[in-house]
Amino acid sequence: MIQSMTGFGKVTAELPTKKVTVEIKALNSKQLDLSTRIPSIYKEKEMQIRSRLLQTLERGKVDFAIYIEYIGKEASSQINQEAVMSYFAQLKELSDKLGISAPSSWDELQLVLRMPDVIKTDPVEVDEDEWNVVKQAIDEAIQHLCDFRIQEGAMLQKLFTQKVSNIAALLNDVEPYEKERIEKIKGRILDNLEKLAVDYDKNRFEQEMIYYIEKLDVNEEKNRLDNHLKYFLETMETGHGQGKKLGFIAQEMGREINTLGSKSNHADMQKIVVRMKDELEQIKEQVVHNGRQIDYILGSFWIGKVYDY
Repeated sequence: MIQSMTGFGKVTAELPTKKVTVEIKALNSKQLDLSTRIPSIYKEKEMQIRSRLLQTLERGKVDFAIYIEYIGKEASSQINQEAVMSYFAQLKELSDKLGISAPSSWDELQLVLRMPDVIKTDPVEVDEDEWNVVKQAIDEAIQHLCDFRIQEGAMLQKLFTQKVSNIAALLNDVEPYEKERIEKIKGRILDNLEKLAVDYDKNRFEQEMIYYIEKLDVNEEKNRLDNHLKYFLETMETGHGQGKKLGFIAQEMGREINTLGSKSNHADMQKIVVRMKDELEQIKEQVVHNGRQIDYILGSFWIGKVYDY
């Protein structure tokens, strides 16, 4: 079964003092393009996380993020009160020396809070129990994304099967016109010869007609296209990472359909070829661009929360 390259997974794990949310989204890309946003507390685990993602996700533009929302009474960062008091004293001393009025207390506080070493964050080591909970959330988010990909892939496979069946049915519709177009071409040439009122060698005429008809024969194109259609369906059912291969097969199908059109010399056959091209174009579009609408689906998940990094 084929899989889409697009997907989304989101899992929230609750710890005693915080909520950890893991989000993964994957978009269409020829190669695996992985970007991560990991809080400093889990930075030491980044290589482990990347390795897990690389093993599971083969292709696509993948964005991985971990968000932390603290729910306990204790803040993750503390104000260094000694540094604040020192900065206040220095600002007052500087304003006295320069003979300028000191800023208001609120403005002064805002200025001091931007100074170095005012906000301090004590390094915190992740204990094994917490990491096991986060790791389980990561695995679940990856599984959700894979399930999403399989679901999208099933929809694509259903669409591809329908389009291939449509092309096969149109290919069968070509057959009644094959003999008809030859008779029409032969009759048109004979009419033109009669209008010229010249004698001609009928045996030579038949030889030339046979040569001309061989040039218009489409049996090879029909057989090759039929084989390509069957191979396309077989490829969907076997292996994994079939996207590129399906693209190549669709390209070959296009070549045969184009040749069929150039040899048709019949208005109704040309109409059938146009319809075949339309069905094939829908296959190509999905093989190359499937799932880009995920950008819009995910928009609502990124709004309305402020997380601590």
